[in-house]
Amino acid sequence: MTAKTVGDARRPGRPAPRPQDRDARDGSRRNAKGRERNRGGDRDRQYSTSAPSQRRRVADPSRLVAFEVLQAVETEDSYANLVLPQRIRHHRLDRRDAAFATELTYGTLRERGTYDAVLARCVDRPLDQIDQKILTTLRLGAHQLLGMRTPAHAAINQTVGLTRGVVGAGPSTMVNAVLRRVSEKDRDAWVAELTEGVSDDLRRLSIERSHPVWIVRAMRQALAAHGRVPTEIDELLAADNLSPLVHLVALPGIGSLREAEENGAERGRLVEGSATYRHGDLGRLESVREGRVRAQDAGSQIVARALAAAPLEGADEAWLDLCAGPGGKAALLGALAARRKASLVANEVSEHRSRLVRESLRVLPEASYGVITGDGREIATTLEDAALPEPVELAVEAFGGTGEIFDRVMVDAPCSGLGALRRRPEARWRKSPRDIADLVPLQTELLRAAVGVTRPGGIVAYVTCSPHAAETQNVLLDVLEGGGVELIDTAAVVRSVMLEAPERQELAGLEMPGATPAEGFERATTVQLWPHVHGTDAMFLALLRRV
Repeated sequence: MTAKTVGDARRPGRPAPRPQDRDARDGSRRNAKGRERNRGGDRDRQYSTSAPSQRRRVADPSRLVAFEVLQAVETEDSYANLVLPQRIRHHRLDRRDAAFATELTYGTLRERGTYDAVLARCVDRPLDQIDQKILTTLRLGAHQLLGMRTPAHAAINQTVGLTRGVVGAGPSTMVNAVLRRVSEKDRDAWVAELTEGVSDDLRRLSIERSHPVWIVRAMRQALAAHGRVPTEIDELLAADNLSPLVHLVALPGIGSLREAEENGAERGRLVEGSATYRHGDLGRLESVREGRVRAQDAGSQIVARALAAAPLEGADEAWLDLCAGPGGKAALLGALAARRKASLVANEVSEHRSRLVRESLRVLPEASYGVITGDGREIATTLEDAALPEPVELAVEAFGGTGEIFDRVMVDAPCSGLGALRRRPEARWRKSPRDIADLVPLQTELLRAAVGVTRPGGIVAYVTCSPHAAETQNVLLDVLEGGGVELIDTAAVVRSVMLEAPERQELAGLEMPGATPAEGFERATTVQLWPHVHGTDAMFLALLRRV
């Protein structure tokens, strides 16, 4: 057999190679097996450094936690502050990983508007046409690239791995390509590109500070309405995007901050019995698990303590929290009341929320409080058949069942929550001006109902976690014009419960036009707290005396 014969030998049944398929000197792209060669010609092909079996198919647990929380927020209308601790515990994250997951979750939620504008420049279709899981991974990747110190290669690799694990291998190629485009510029450069030629200040701030345009407009108007300079809007929006400190409160006479301080908490600057905490899951603290110490914004602590501190003549035995759920302010009020031998009635509109309130109040002396269920607008009717603490029952008898029985009443009315966008950043993407229009009549009716069950000389606190003028001053003016109550010097009372700190000096209070000061007061003022000034939620408070 000749060499040629040997070279042409092949397995039986295999067709002879065609001349055009030979890997010959004619430059054909097909090899001897009939397969097309790399179209890159003589260029070196770029291969992954990892074998397919070694490529990351799921991100580390902290990124997975952030993904699961964001998916729950987007698809189930969940609240991140409720879901995140559950997922952290489920995945057993240590303190460092829990802190990373927290920043990744909240940072992505806060900056979503800006990141979506960037991503829209980097994909070839509208974002609302992208699968929600893929969009969530893209947002997480964008935050690592533009809002954190994560190296670009790590951010992209981890996010692609997350995509493979929770979506599939196919979309990971798209995620990789998009994030590489995102990584070509830093955040400032992207914002400069996105705002180039934008002459509308509201639109520009919306992109720069990641707030819907309508909220930017509303907050700027709120600053002016509450006596501040509208040009502070940039500082206010920037404060909304900062990771807030966790504020703690030790329930008076029940809790202690010692354990928290031993674990790194620092004494609060604004209000007695408070602390700030930076170290992850509060569930690790026994005092928090037992309910003796609570996570509660300092603004909420201030308004509760102000109601308790407002000057009052006569009896001080029966207190009411008209809209008590989920029970944070009610627990602080109840503890303050119990120390004075007073009793708290906590009302909620649904049995589900009433159960949350009962759980929150369980650490109080059993005979010092009662929880009832009913529409706050009909509180007088609800009280007729409710089982009440003994001091409250005695007050009912003393006033002959007229319903004007409470010495102090808290109306923490349902509101837009625009003042808590630091802690609940998802709210900015869910709310609309229509929500406020729907809430104002409810807020007005609740405040009037509260006045109706307050005894002459008693104090009513009207509180909203929103600075919007429609939810604050407009509601207050409507009730004041109806008579039966007078506005006291709320600012003076608030200063009396605040610690000596620079932020206290910023609390001048705003006088209400046309409001006559209550007897014994020279001024009739309201208080509006601000994130960029006081480091609290944007909490509004007006203290009213029943006449």
